[in-house]
Amino acid sequence: MSALLLVGHGTTDAAGVRDFHRLVDIVAERASVPVAGGFIELSRPPLRDAVATLVASGHRKLGVVPLVLVAAGHAKGDIPAALRREADRHPRLAYSYGRPLGPHPALLDLLEERLDAVLDPSERSGTTVVLVGRGSTDPDANAEHVKVARLLWEGRGLAGVEPAFISLASPSVPEALERARLLGARRIVVLPYFLFNGVLPARSAEQSIAWAATRPEVDVRCADVIGPAPALADLALERFREALRGDIRMNCDTCVYRIEMPGHEHRVGAPQHPHHHPDDPAHTHAHA
Repeated sequence: MSALLLVGHGTTDAAGVRDFHRLVDIVAERASVPVAGGFIELSRPPLRDAVATLVASGHRKLGVVPLVLVAAGHAKGDIPAALRREADRHPRLAYSYGRPLGPHPALLDLLEERLDAVLDPSERSGTTVVLVGRGSTDPDANAEHVKVARLLWEGRGLAGVEPAFISLASPSVPEALERARLLGARRIVVLPYFLFNGVLPARSAEQSIAWAATRPEVDVRCADVIGPAPALADLALERFREALRGDIRMNCDTCVYRIEMPGHEHRVGAPQHPHHHPDDPAHTHAHA
């Protein structure tokens, strides 16, 4: 029997850490196998402790689900490299690695619930949504976010959905808000495409409030993050079952490590090294 290991990035935000642990608890309540969760940096427990707990309980096979929304650096490099270190640390350990959570209809439904919490359904036709993601140096990950924005727009009666990024990519949150205004929006909901609370979702709200303060003609509302919902737990379990079957269906058609994408040609075939994780004394690599 394979145990389930949930892996998060980590955050300095206490609410975000609580969100992660709550989701681990919900998954454990709904799973028929042992469940543990750990972070690759910034928060506790570190991944090595979560793995050690499962190994100490006699588990040698793990199904690993990365709690990330898109396949960017953490899913493609940091988490796999951290798991490789755990396999070196525990020679009898075997694991199957699952794919990121999104895009998935369950996530779109959860985003719609967060939208409805700040917007009456009768207001949808006059509302533009700014969907805020983390942002990445990986163009495939950024394209996935734009895809989610389009999927959210389709069939839900909204005036439009504009993608935005809080870091590393454009358009920024203020840029997306301004674009929506110039296109005629007078009511905008800023909807964070983040699993949990944290520094970046908070920054998105701060930037939105600052932008709105100088544009009183626009009604700007900030929605909540996805959060540790039961539907999110069910999605994590779905990814776990996929991993055990070997059915991960990873998209490699536009991966910068496999395909020469403009401006990223040097990354094809590049070895993957995680950046330094101070909670893991076995990891001595410098920041990538």
